[in-house]
Amino acid sequence: MKLSDISHKDFELKPWWWNAYEPKVLDLVDIPQSADVAIIGAGYAGLATALELSKQGKSSVVFDAEQPGFGASTRSGGVVSGGRSVGKRYTSTSPAEAAHIADLRVDAADAFDLIEGLIRDNNIDCGWHKAGAFSGAWCRRHFNDMKSKVDDLNAVTEGDAYLVHPEQQREEIGSDYYRGGMVVNRGAHLHPALYFKGLLDLCQASDLITICAKAPVTDLNQSPAGWQVGTDRGATMAGDVVVATNGYTGNVTPDLKRRVVPVGSYMIATEELPDDLAKSLSPKNRAISDSRRVLCYYRMSPDGKRLLFGGRARFGQTDPAESAPILYKFMLDRYPQLKGTKITNSWTGNVAFSIDEVPHMGQYKGMHYALGCNGSGVAMMTYLGTQTARKIAGVANYQCAFDTPTMPTHPLYHGDPWFVPWVGRYFRTRDWIDRTFG
Repeated sequence: MKLSDISHKDFELKPWWWNAYEPKVLDLVDIPQSADVAIIGAGYAGLATALELSKQGKSSVVFDAEQPGFGASTRSGGVVSGGRSVGKRYTSTSPAEAAHIADLRVDAADAFDLIEGLIRDNNIDCGWHKAGAFSGAWCRRHFNDMKSKVDDLNAVTEGDAYLVHPEQQREEIGSDYYRGGMVVNRGAHLHPALYFKGLLDLCQASDLITICAKAPVTDLNQSPAGWQVGTDRGATMAGDVVVATNGYTGNVTPDLKRRVVPVGSYMIATEELPDDLAKSLSPKNRAISDSRRVLCYYRMSPDGKRLLFGGRARFGQTDPAESAPILYKFMLDRYPQLKGTKITNSWTGNVAFSIDEVPHMGQYKGMHYALGCNGSGVAMMTYLGTQTARKIAGVANYQCAFDTPTMPTHPLYHGDPWFVPWVGRYFRTRDWIDRTFG
C-alpha cells in the first residue's frame, strides 16, 4: 500500500488538531533575571506547574526549545484515562506491592478529577467528552486477565468498569476484531491542542508567569544562591528547577535523560465519514484501545465526523509519511468497512516510557522532575506538574504516590534508545504468539 493510494487531495503531514490550534509564535520576551522557580519544558506538565505555582503566589519562568505546545501536548490522541493503565506491569506479589499499586491507581484517578475540574472551572472549550473507554482483548487470555483488572479498578478508582463478552462487543465497537474487552466508564477524550491552548491562555493571563519560547536551556548549574539556568538569550536565577521535558528530555539533564525512553507515537485522521458509518464505529463515542503490546488507540473526532487512529506503527523514529500506510492497515484490520476511505493527516510525536512503566515525580540532585507519562500524558502530566508545584510551595497535604525517592534506570542505558526497534520486534512476536495460541 502506498501513501498516494490512501491520501486525500488535501493531505498534510501535520497534526489534524492544528486545524483548530497550531502552536503559535510567541514574542521573544526578555529572559527574566530571577524567578522563584525555573521550569524546563512548556507542555502540559510545565504549564500546569507554572499555573499552580501562581495560585500559591510564586513566580516562574518557563523555557521551551520550540514554541510552547509544539511537542506531544498538541499531538497526542487526547484520551483521558481514569487510572486503568497505571501499574499494568505489576502483579500483587506481596501486600506491600499490592498497596502501592492501589495507591498509584487512586492518585491516577485523582488526576482525572483534577483535569475535569480544571476544564470546568476555567471554561476551557476543548471538546471534553466523558464517554468512557473500551479496551479490546487481543486474545482470550487477555480477556480472562481483564476480570481481575475490572475488580481492582472498581475497588480503588471508582472506575465503573465491567467486562464486555465477545457476543456483546458490537454494543461498544463496530468491529468483531477483539476477543471481548472491558469498559471503564470513568474515562474521557478531548481536543489536546485546544486543551493546551486553554492552559497557555491561563498562564499568559498571570503576572507571575513568564513563558520563553525558542529558548533551549544550555546550562544548568546549582550554587548556594540557587539555580542558574542559561540559554543563548540570557540566564535566570531561581530557587528551584523543574524538568518537565518528558519525551524530549535532552543532554542538559543527562541523568534524567537516561531515565526516560523516547518512543515515537503515530496518528492518522480520516476524511469526514458518512453519518451512519461514523456513528457505527464507536456507538457510544468511547475512546478505544487494545491489550496488545504494539498498542493501537483510536477515537472519533470531537465533532464525531472522522476517525482519529493512532499506534506504535514503528518503534523508534520514522517519518509520518512512512507510518501512515502501516496505521491504515491496522485501521482496516479493525474496520474493514473503511476500505477506500482517504486520510487527510498523518503525524508523530514523542512519548516517554520509564523503565518501570510508571510515571514519576521527585527530586534528583536537587532538581524537581515530572517525567515518564507512558502514553497517558494528558491527565498524568497535568497532575504531576500540579503536584510538583504544591510540593515546592509547601502546601501539599500528603505525598503523591508517584513521588518516589528514585526513578529507575538501567546500567546499559545512557539516553540513546538504540534498542527500541529490537524491543518492537520482540513485542510483535509476542503479540503474534498470544493471538495465535492465547
